[in-house]
Amino acid sequence: MENQQTAIVTGAFGGIGTAIAKQLANANYFVIAVASERRSQADYDAWLNQTQINPNQVKALFLDVTNVQACETQLTEVIVERGRIDVLVNNAGITRDTSFKKMSHTQWSEVINTNLNALFNMTHPLFAHMCANKYGRIINISSVNGQKGQFGQANYAAAKAGMIGFSKSLAYEGARAGVTVNVVAPGYTETPMVAAMRQDVLDNIKAQVPMQRLASPDEVAHAVVYLASEKAAYITGETLALNGGLYMN
Repeated sequence: MENQQTAIVTGAFGGIGTAIAKQLANANYFVIAVASERRSQADYDAWLNQTQINPNQVKALFLDVTNVQACETQLTEVIVERGRIDVLVNNAGITRDTSFKKMSHTQWSEVINTNLNALFNMTHPLFAHMCANKYGRIINISSVNGQKGQFGQANYAAAKAGMIGFSKSLAYEGARAGVTVNVVAPGYTETPMVAAMRQDVLDNIKAQVPMQRLASPDEVAHAVVYLASEKAAYITGETLALNGGLYMN
């Protein structure tokens, strides 16, 4: 569609990623849904059926976001195919929770590679392209635990805090070129994985939140869509906390 903007979303098949992809499509973006290279076309078909996104407004990209060369190659191909990329949402993430005393180097490096190094791998091929076009929106999905820390998540909190520092620095570099870089830091969100927790665990989590509930994935997605829009053109280097009052900075 003429003048339709293109958005890339990593971790697109997850709970928050699915909501972001769907809400961007609803806002008339063409969405490149990035999923692990271990996923299949059948996974994509099932996801597409679940989301009910118009298949003409979305395309799957199976990509290992921890592989710098694969990201460089495939994102360059996407730029050529689409002509321009307007929005990048870095949402891919994993957890390997354990106390630091018990944490292995593998548990540390897997989380840093997926949650933080992938930020470089995905953003680096696109940032110069956006600056050359004098337009871009980069939105990085961090976490409340990257702001306040969390027992058993030294690896995850380090990566998510690193995303915030990265975003503030890149915001300076992109500002004059019309490229904004912002962070959304959700608190506990009612994804399928969280919803599957034992009820007593969920009740304990909700009791810590002043609003006494979890966020919905759609609430996170709506914040992303706003930051991706023309209306957010004067917002950059900002971290939008979406945590029901759990952590106020």
